[in-house]
Amino acid sequence: MNRAPVVRYRSRDEDSGRWLDFPFRSGDIVISTRSKSGTTWVQMIAAMLVIGSPELPVPLGELSPWLDWLVSSRGSVFGQLEAQSHRRVIKTHTPLDGLPLDERATYIVVARHPLDMAVSLYHQQANLDRVRLRELTGQAPPAGPELTPPPLRAWLLSWIDWSGPPAEALDSLPGVMWHLSDAWLLRDEANVVLVRYEDLWADLEGEMRRLASRLGAEPAAEAWPALVDAARFESMAAQAARVVPDGLGVLKDSARFFRRGSPGEGREVLSSGEVERYLERVATMAPTDLLAWLHRDPLAS
Repeated sequence: MNRAPVVRYRSRDEDSGRWLDFPFRSGDIVISTRSKSGTTWVQMIAAMLVIGSPELPVPLGELSPWLDWLVSSRGSVFGQLEAQSHRRVIKTHTPLDGLPLDERATYIVVARHPLDMAVSLYHQQANLDRVRLRELTGQAPPAGPELTPPPLRAWLLSWIDWSGPPAEALDSLPGVMWHLSDAWLLRDEANVVLVRYEDLWADLEGEMRRLASRLGAEPAAEAWPALVDAARFESMAAQAARVVPDGLGVLKDSARFFRRGSPGEGREVLSSGEVERYLERVATMAPTDLLAWLHRDPLAS
C-alpha cells in the first residue's frame, strides 16, 4: 500500500497526532467516522462481537475510547487501552489519511447519507454543553452567551453551500466527502471495511454477520439473537446511560443522543430542487461509484 505521509488533523477538541506513537496490537479494531454517522452504533456492534455477549463489562465509552479527543489526556487513554486484555475497539473521527495503517489492525469506516448526518449534527450541536467542553480541554470560557442557531432548513442549506478546505471543518460537506473518498480508495484492502448506516438499518443482522466475518470474531450461534437485539436502535436508546459516550458530562441531556435514527430526514427538510443542489455539489467532490454506493436505497431490491 503506497500512501502519502500521515496528515495531522488538529482542532480545539481533537489532535490526531496521538496516533503517531500509538502502540498497536494484533487484532485492534479502529472505527473511523465523521460525527453522527453511526459511530456509537458500530462501536457497540464491534464491542459485542469481540466480547461475545450483549453484556459489556464496562460502559461503551470506557471499553471503546475516543483516542484523539483532548477531553481525556493521552496518558489516560493509552493506559486504558493498554490495560485491556481482549481485542481493542478504538474510536476516532480522523480520516484514514491521518492514521498509521497498521497491518495488525482492521479499520472500519462508516458512511451515512450526508444530509441525514448533517441534520443529526445540527441537533447534536444544540445538545453540547460548550462551557463544560471548554473546561475539559483547557480553553477559556466563552466570551458571551451561546448563540441561537438558525432554523434547521436554513442551517442545512448553508452547510450544503460551504466551500472551504476539508481539513478546516471535517464535519462540513467537503470534509465528509474527503473522509469517505479517501476510504473509498482503500476499500479493496484486506484490513479496511466500509459500512453504510442505511444498510445497518435495513439489515442489521446481515451487516453484523458480515462484520463478524471480516473481523474474524464469530460469536457462538446461540448468542446471535441477543446480540442483534442489543444492537437495535431502540435497545441502545433504552440503555443510554451505558452506551452514550458522555462519562464527563459534555452533553446537556444524554437521552437526546438517540433522537430518531431512521434514514431520510435530511431529504424531508429540503425541497426537490434543494436536494438537486446538494447532488450537484457532491458530484464535484467524489467519484461517481462512491456516490452511487453512498446514495443507494438499501430497500430498492
